[in-house]
Amino acid sequence: MARKNADAAMNVSEDTIVIKKYANRRLYNTASSSYITLEDLASMVRENVEFAVFDAKSGEDITHSILTQIIMDEEANGEQMLPVSFLRQLISMYGNSMQSMMPSYLEATVTNFREKQSEIREAFEKGMANNPLSAIHETNMAMMRAAAQTFIPGVGGKPATKKAQTEQQDGSNAEIAALREQMAAMQKKLDELDK
Repeated sequence: MARKNADAAMNVSEDTIVIKKYANRRLYNTASSSYITLEDLASMVRENVEFAVFDAKSGEDITHSILTQIIMDEEANGEQMLPVSFLRQLISMYGNSMQSMMPSYLEATVTNFREKQSEIREAFEKGMANNPLSAIHETNMAMMRAAAQTFIPGVGGKPATKKAQTEQQDGSNAEIAALREQMAAMQKKLDELDK
């Protein structure tokens, strides 16, 4: 009963594990009644275990900063996944008029990438190199390049030939139009949520 009251006060569902961070920087898993590390939290993320991290003293939700810290540790200790150019572009979006749209856009992009990645991996494992999933992958990559060029001009490099440049521009224009429609729909949903 005490845990339910504490969880309700911290606005988490019954399925969410509450992690408390103490002043001594230790993390306490209230579900297992044990101290854990950032590596344990990273494992929980990989296993799709829902958790929320709260400052033990103030009760403030600090999940975002803890997840950011995990990413920083992963980048420092392992193989780097985030290229410097991406980090620079991301930083440049802070304070930009598009900043409010970036969280939804990034989340949708990563979700789409993960879904398509498993489909593509499965297709290649079955030995079907030339199939519709390869076209989906190419389309997604072109869409990501077009989006990067839309948000930050000059990103993505230039095609080698005039013909390739024209073909890319035609494809990019259609993709940009589709992305703008999606962004407008996302902005409309965000505006509705603010009401």
